[in-house]
Amino acid sequence: MASKAAPSCRLVFCLLISAAVLRPGLGLYTVSSTYGDTIIMPCRLDVPQNLMFGKWKYEKPDGSPVFIAFRSSTKKSVQYDDVPEYKDRLSLSENYTLSISNARISDEKRFVCMLVTEDNVFEAPTIVKVFKQPSKPEIVSKAPFLETEQLKKLGDCISKDSYPEGNITWYRSGRVLQPLEGVVDIVFKKEMDPVTQLYTMTSSLEYKTTKADIQMPFTCSVTYYGPSGQKTVYSEQAVFDIYYPTEQVTLQVLPPRSAIKEGDNITLKCLGNGNPPPEEFFFYLPGQPEGIRSSNTYTLTDVRRNATGDYRCSLTDKKSMIASTTITVHYLDLSLNPSGEVTKQIGDALPVSCTISASRNATVVWMKDNTRLKSSPSFSSLQYQDAGNYVCETALQEVEGLKKRESLTLIVEGKPQIRMTKIIDPRGLSKTVICHVEGFPKPAIQWTITGSGSVINQTEESPYINGKYYSKIIISPEENVTLTCTAENQLERTVNSLNVSANENREKVNDQAKLIVGIVVGLLLAALVAGVVYWLYMKKSKTASKHVNKDLGNLEENKKLEENNHKTEA
Repeated sequence: MASKAAPSCRLVFCLLISAAVLRPGLGLYTVSSTYGDTIIMPCRLDVPQNLMFGKWKYEKPDGSPVFIAFRSSTKKSVQYDDVPEYKDRLSLSENYTLSISNARISDEKRFVCMLVTEDNVFEAPTIVKVFKQPSKPEIVSKAPFLETEQLKKLGDCISKDSYPEGNITWYRSGRVLQPLEGVVDIVFKKEMDPVTQLYTMTSSLEYKTTKADIQMPFTCSVTYYGPSGQKTVYSEQAVFDIYYPTEQVTLQVLPPRSAIKEGDNITLKCLGNGNPPPEEFFFYLPGQPEGIRSSNTYTLTDVRRNATGDYRCSLTDKKSMIASTTITVHYLDLSLNPSGEVTKQIGDALPVSCTISASRNATVVWMKDNTRLKSSPSFSSLQYQDAGNYVCETALQEVEGLKKRESLTLIVEGKPQIRMTKIIDPRGLSKTVICHVEGFPKPAIQWTITGSGSVINQTEESPYINGKYYSKIIISPEENVTLTCTAENQLERTVNSLNVSANENREKVNDQAKLIVGIVVGLLLAALVAGVVYWLYMKKSKTASKHVNKDLGNLEENKKLEENNHKTEA
């Protein structure tokens, strides 16, 4: 049996050596795997009935074989060769499928499954491809800002741990950036980690920006190959601050208001439309050829009317770039003559003037004791009713808060003037004597009675209005009396008297009785005359009636005579 076994072993060895060299062509079969996953390679051979064992090997770059796994068909045992890179990573199943865990880039080889019988060796090669998806690309080393008309590095787009290496593409607002001399410059490089054999791709972009790039997003992408084909991963958007020079300056007046009035505080603000905006300017005030260097604001406090004029500002490094605005400081002056408290005598003349000086037409309103007047007051002869509190008020309607007012308190003084009247009771029981007084300050009234008689109502005063009022006294004198009214104020004391007769009432009653008798007699005479006239009228009416009857009789007689004459002629 030994002599028989030796030839068989020699045959198997020879077959293995020849299999390693001859490589029967069953065609190429590829297994694609993802980095870190398990590589599964089926043997792709039909298992012969007289199979002795199966083996797996891979080929080195120089073509020499490296055996890694063995499985006996008879003993059902599995053995793994001492290959360091595959230690504890291999698994060979009963159907001779080989699994390699934790796929690495170094596993990308040509593996061969070998099934050996006593008289033959069968082989099936498998090509292993390992893919690693790169990390999401990221734009790093970003420029803090870009300047127009300058070619400047925008940033680096980096994608790591890729296998095989990928390609990086730059985009501006979704459109691919192509290299263009002086405008777009792209430099691509890749590095492989010697341990992991994974690639890191870096693409640097230099870009000449314009104002059109303001708020425009830049992105980059990495395109790579995976088990299922080509794929693309995009970075996050990056927006860059675009620096550009100032092309125009503007001058503002703050706070915004429709009109400026004296006493206001205003701030001039100069702005340039560049980015970053200018921080310093020259401010030119009216009548001042030299500019005042300041930040972008210049404040004027408590402005007066002489601040009206043209204001300008310019860049400090480019004075020809200038902006201007016109400021009008509105003002309103009011002069009332006379004003304050003025005391005049009744009958005096008093000219009053309210003079307005303003930056534009102003409205004028006169008030007296809070009542609006239709026109300005004018006094050629002062009366007590002219006294009062006068206000001249003016305003600029277009300028909020610009109002002025002056007041005149007019006092009209006069010595007391007295006028006395009396009213007699028709029944003759009493007499009412009234003392009318006019003057200012208000005169005090005092009554004096000379004679005897009962006083029914000692005094009764009316309200004091416009320098006038009265006091009345009701008496029933028994004899002739004299009533004296005394009016006195700070200016003078005035006295007036009135005589009242005790018989005055009786005489008036007698006169009234005579008048009544006369009226009655007159009425009787009128009635008598009317009766006589009526009698005469009736008498005349009867006489006329008789004459008419007589005339009618004559007519009848004549008619009969005519009829008789006609008969005789016939």
